Amino acid sequence: MPDFSKLKYYIPNTEAPVHVKADVCIYGGTSAGVAAAVQVSRMGLKPVIVEFGSHLGGLTSGGLSATDIGNKMVIGGISREFYREFGRLYGSTEPDNSAWKLVPSVAEQIYEDWLQEAKVEVYRNQHLSEVEKQNGKITSIKTDNGSVFEAGMFIDATYEGDLMARAGVSYHVGREANSVYGETLNGIQFGSPTHRFNAWVDPYVIPGKPDSGLIAGVQDVEPGVQGQGDSCVQAYNFRICLTNSPRNRIPFPEPPNYDPNRFEILLRYIQAGVWDALTLNKMMPDGKTDLNNFGAVSTDHIGANYEWPDGDYATRERIFQDHVNYNMGMLYFLANDERLPAHVRGETKQWGLAADEFISTGHWPHQLYVREARRMISDVVMTEHHCRHYVTVEDPVGYAAYNMDSHNARRLVLNGQCVNEGNVEVSPTGPYKISYRSIIPKGEECQNLLVPVCLSSSHIAFGSIRMEPVFMILGQSAATAAVLALERQTAVQDLDYSVLRDRLLADGQIL
Repeated sequence: MPDFSKLKYYIPNTEAPVHVKADVCIYGGTSAGVAAAVQVSRMGLKPVIVEFGSHLGGLTSGGLSATDIGNKMVIGGISREFYREFGRLYGSTEPDNSAWKLVPSVAEQIYEDWLQEAKVEVYRNQHLSEVEKQNGKITSIKTDNGSVFEAGMFIDATYEGDLMARAGVSYHVGREANSVYGETLNGIQFGSPTHRFNAWVDPYVIPGKPDSGLIAGVQDVEPGVQGQGDSCVQAYNFRICLTNSPRNRIPFPEPPNYDPNRFEILLRYIQAGVWDALTLNKMMPDGKTDLNNFGAVSTDHIGANYEWPDGDYATRERIFQDHVNYNMGMLYFLANDERLPAHVRGETKQWGLAADEFISTGHWPHQLYVREARRMISDVVMTEHHCRHYVTVEDPVGYAAYNMDSHNARRLVLNGQCVNEGNVEVSPTGPYKISYRSIIPKGEECQNLLVPVCLSSSHIAFGSIRMEPVFMILGQSAATAAVLALERQTAVQDLDYSVLRDRLLADGQIL
């Protein structure tokens, strides 16, 4: 049985508190946070990374190995350096050696090596508790073990926007109505041709009897109307590193508190003739695969994450463990439940956890795929209009190019059957520019903070922007702006964009 004792969202910090002074404090050791720290160091100032967990790299080293790109020609700077370094290690045949399919442990080691080379101090298991501000600027942050980090500039590189929120910056959680920004793909969305039920599945405990209650995973909610806003959040899951190599394969373990009744909906769907839950298996180097959600019932734990964005650490720990049990339980169920057809169990048992990945957390990813949480509201909000090139920004700090991609946010009952709602997959008309003003707060809210991950964006535009290569791009651009603003002793809102643009281009960013 793998050891899951360290598979936690929140790991208490028992070390003595520290008091650290730096030029730029980066809260969050995600891919964006690492890129930001490397850039600050290259520009000659002192960065510090304050990381909530134990690992660096966020999703890039946490299981999201099949990189979502959109258009690799607009990935430049440190982001491109990362994929080029991976390609060098694995013999890529691309012209510049870039490789886009990763091995989690190798990705994390690249980040660790980079930070060591750049002499970046990293403080782990540091959980934000207080933010001190004076005259519209953050002066320091404090974590719950008493550590204090002072700096002239701060970057929130978390997936949740925790520093941004505690600093009093405006943000939104959930899906805006289409009417808010004049969009067409925001809010409640029925009718997606993908990740929908392709067979009738009865939602009731006793089929055909509504008074028997709903089976697990189905919500008793009003459907609402197309384009209506709500507070629902697109589903999270784990991007699970699997292998079918017998020498490296660990059979799917039974999770703590396993309950096969959680998967009654999946059982009924398979019995209705649809077996596609493990379809999205993209092969990686070393005989591994990145498992992602596919179809109506798969790894996405729909409706179980609404409390995450604004939740306290105990709430998030509960949600994290619930997702572990759901995803791990689903794999165990598919491999072992005798009510399933033999071919389903046989196909599932060909796979297992990779014995040489995520060793400290029982071979299970340490990073929950937080697809979306808080989103800042600033002077420029990236929207569907930018994605479709109806509006073009004049102060770009990078490009995005992926689909406007939202996973389902609800699973409910309509006309006596199970229905998923919220999935959107619509391509933008080519790469589009991301505004500098979308990664900085309004001037009256905070003058020395940059937010490259939970940037100012509508729900549907964020679905396109929220890709790991883009987060690295924006992390580097945020760090560049932070250093330039420090050197000029100005607020980030008052930084001359032409100065920022020249430095970004000199460092290989594509604008």
